[in-house]
Amino acid sequence: MTTAQTHTTLVLAADQPDRLAGFYSALLDTRAQQGLQSQHWRLAWPGGGRLEIYAPSSRRPQPRSTGRLALCLQRSSSAEDRLHDLQAWVTKAVDLGATAQEAPRLESFGAEAWLCDPEGNRLLLLVC
Repeated sequence: MTTAQTHTTLVLAADQPDRLAGFYSALLDTRAQQGLQSQHWRLAWPGGGRLEIYAPSSRRPQPRSTGRLALCLQRSSSAEDRLHDLQAWVTKAVDLGATAQEAPRLESFGAEAWLCDPEGNRLLLLVC
């Protein structure tokens, strides 16, 4: 039996996939690439894999939901700079259209901030 290689791909349905692709592209300092159709975008995901953003088919709509799943973007920083670096990253995300859900804070594992992206998806920014 041959072992197949597994890749990690995150998929987000979006009302405005081009806008959401622009948000994540700027936040991740990467380039969004056109996917298989005009309403489909691909971005390299930090650490490997990719993020796929698309407009769902009208035959198979994807309703908005508030679950416990969230995207988490993580960066490294020195212990004394974690909160400062996180605050700068949150400011960038908000300037790009995110909504902060609470103020950035220090935790035992690093600095974290919870936001919603421009389409309302939960997003955790984490600096360790």
